[in-house]
Amino acid sequence: MQFSVVIPTLDEADHIDPLLTRLFALDLVPGSFEVIFVDDGSRDGTPGRVRAWEAQANVRLIERHEQPDLAGSILAGVALAQSDVIVVMDPSHPPERLPALVAPLLDGSHDVAVGSRHVPGGGTGGWPHRQWLSRLGDWCARSLCDVSDATSGFFAFRRELAATLSERARGYKTLLELLMAGQGKLRVVEVPVCFHQRTHGTARLSFHSQWIDLKRLMTLAGGTVSFGSTGRFAAVGLLGIVIDILLFQWLMSRGAGLALAHIVSFFAAAAMNYPLNSKWTFQPPPAGYPRWSHFGRFLTMGLFTLLMRGGVLAWLVYGWHMAPMLAIFPAVAVTAALQYLGSAFYVFPVRQDLPSADVRWRVASLGIVAFAVLLRLIYLGQAQLIPDEAYYWNYAQHMELSFLDHPPMVAWLIWLGTAIFGDTEFGVRIGAFICGLIAMGYLYALARNLYDKSTGMRAVLLLAILPFGFVPGMLMTADASQMAAWAATLYYMERVLLASDGNRAWLGLGIAFGLGILSKYTLGLLGPAALLFVILDPASRRWLRRPQPYLAAALALLMFSPVIVWNMENNWVSILFQAERATGIGNKFSLHWLFLHMLLMLTPVGLVAAALALWQGGDDHPDPCMARRRLFVRVFTGVPLAVFFCLSLFGAPKFHWTGPVWLALLPTMAWMMGQGTELRTIASRVRAAWKPTIAVFLFLYAFALHYVVLGIPGIPYVGFGEHYFWREATHEVEQIVETVQRQTGQKPIVVGMSRWSVATSLAFYNRSENGEPMDIRSRNLFGDKAAMYDFWYPPDPPTNRPIILVGMIPKELEHNRQGHEISPMLVQPGPVLERTILRENKPLRKIYYRIAQGYLGQTNSP
Repeated sequence: MQFSVVIPTLDEADHIDPLLTRLFALDLVPGSFEVIFVDDGSRDGTPGRVRAWEAQANVRLIERHEQPDLAGSILAGVALAQSDVIVVMDPSHPPERLPALVAPLLDGSHDVAVGSRHVPGGGTGGWPHRQWLSRLGDWCARSLCDVSDATSGFFAFRRELAATLSERARGYKTLLELLMAGQGKLRVVEVPVCFHQRTHGTARLSFHSQWIDLKRLMTLAGGTVSFGSTGRFAAVGLLGIVIDILLFQWLMSRGAGLALAHIVSFFAAAAMNYPLNSKWTFQPPPAGYPRWSHFGRFLTMGLFTLLMRGGVLAWLVYGWHMAPMLAIFPAVAVTAALQYLGSAFYVFPVRQDLPSADVRWRVASLGIVAFAVLLRLIYLGQAQLIPDEAYYWNYAQHMELSFLDHPPMVAWLIWLGTAIFGDTEFGVRIGAFICGLIAMGYLYALARNLYDKSTGMRAVLLLAILPFGFVPGMLMTADASQMAAWAATLYYMERVLLASDGNRAWLGLGIAFGLGILSKYTLGLLGPAALLFVILDPASRRWLRRPQPYLAAALALLMFSPVIVWNMENNWVSILFQAERATGIGNKFSLHWLFLHMLLMLTPVGLVAAALALWQGGDDHPDPCMARRRLFVRVFTGVPLAVFFCLSLFGAPKFHWTGPVWLALLPTMAWMMGQGTELRTIASRVRAAWKPTIAVFLFLYAFALHYVVLGIPGIPYVGFGEHYFWREATHEVEQIVETVQRQTGQKPIVVGMSRWSVATSLAFYNRSENGEPMDIRSRNLFGDKAAMYDFWYPPDPPTNRPIILVGMIPKELEHNRQGHEISPMLVQPGPVLERTILRENKPLRKIYYRIAQGYLGQTNSP
């Protein structure tokens, strides 16, 4: 007998005859298979229908009297089976696909064959809510194993694999249990299958069954969700919620600030929750497990949850103008969900049947990336713009084909975001957030192609955590779109140079490269890198004689044409400006600064890991094709890095310039993270250091965002205030303007005495509803260069309108950048004055201003 078909049933009487008729009509050798029905207590006569077939065909029946459970039914059928190949199906699956399903097992090439709906040729039909439930289950399960349809109920496996199932296996996803028990050692193939909505019988898939499967999936992933923990957690959590909300409202009624009230109430509730959860809700730690470590995990999880909750409160109170007394309720609900997941997977994880290290890394990657993305999204519209973002917002207010210091992509994204969401921080930054997600997607695909799925997930984890990846995904600068385009370009480069994917990949490459140079000229460095790779790689040289690379380059050039047209109309000023910057800022040896900037972009652990990956990463990989992949990584990292190295010999590069360079190296760094754990080499020590590095930097991001939005009680705003908190500073400047206008009867001109930071920040936050916006200019009024302000607002002729100079430091209000005094250009200039900006009676920063009665023009300067 070649294989046994196990069919669990529950009220399937109307399906038995059609199914068996189709099964025995298959063009198979008579007697080559048997059919075992396992009935879970049907009340519609299903057992009788099966018995009617026992006398005429190789059909047997098992009647279970326990609680209905699909996994138990399958195991009961396996125990009775006479073949070493087991097929599991139900009456909704097409029996015509049986030969294709069992063939890979019968020929010995595979251990498991999956009837898949999600591979080419597969699909579903006529599934209403079931399709969405199934998709949700697939999405959750797919992250843990390398099968696209891990929740399929139609599969074949070798009989001995049933012994690997855990005794606690239950629910409706036995295939997932098998795959997880195999820990990636199984040979699995997916066979396309089309499923259809059943016309009779009872479907086992329901919201309740999906909830059971989700809990089991969490257990397989290493989370503690058994022993009634969900209900107990809810009971403990409800008590904590009551304490949290009552104490928060009491503190707010006593005049405490939002930050102080929510921090104190959170820790009060957590102090009560921890002992109850550790002793009652979840399994207590085993004997000998250090209690201080257990509590340290709880404290770490609590801090992350607290900082996330601060963003939710700020979003509701400041963004949606909800009363704090009401906002605390949804904020606490978010806190409870995060605490449950954190407790299940981090504070109280399972201690038995631990998943493999690979699965643990996958789960950690999913959780950390989800937290980092959610953190960005929640604080996206609450953290004030930095001056750079305000400057690019001004780009969008003066739309042109290009701009002096950057191509137009950043302006286009801000224009689109603000057109949809208004001139808000969220509207400005949503483009950066989406670009961050795009970069993650392309990086995952690149790392998966170069190595495997687990490496792809770890690569995304690194991009979400390392400063060069987190910051562009949060702040709307030209680096945001460049990061996405750089990742996309690398992906398509790999497809055309290593995988030879053909015309579609070349089209994608042309578009990605074009969008990249529309974002930032730096991406052009990937062009020479590609040429060098083609020269060094014999298999790729054939592309030099084919039209696709040249057509892709032509497409990218066509997309770049707006920048060319703008430069032609403006005497190539942008090209000359960028060429001057490329020769170095400051004209001095700055190689040491380059390494410092790399340290800031990658963290110390990341920098060492990058060096190891560049030097020896992948040398011991068993894949014979790894030599080409290693060359790909080294060339596309090394060429741009060598350019910055050379530039730093003659001038100081900007600290963020090397950021996207590391995208090509991240897959190798991620692959090295998943190797052995012995602490005998530098690489092993780096692997061990990644976990604390990830935790520390994720905490720093959350802490910094909470700090700038809500503040941290007891920690003053010191060190960076002169470049931030422009919303409050603008309000003070508006008051000064109103006072001067009331005294003189004329609308004053406000001059931001920096290159563009002050003027653009004031312009964005100037939201006065009582009158016209302020008339804002920049320092080019006094003979200095002011980037795009030289185009937008050329120096005015002399005027007797009042002039208000605003700056971040006093000396900016007295001399221009050439060292010339400003006073001779002003009429009756006053002294430099100072104002302290407050929030809730606490100092945020200072601004400096100077009032004059008119402007004489630059011709009167010395």
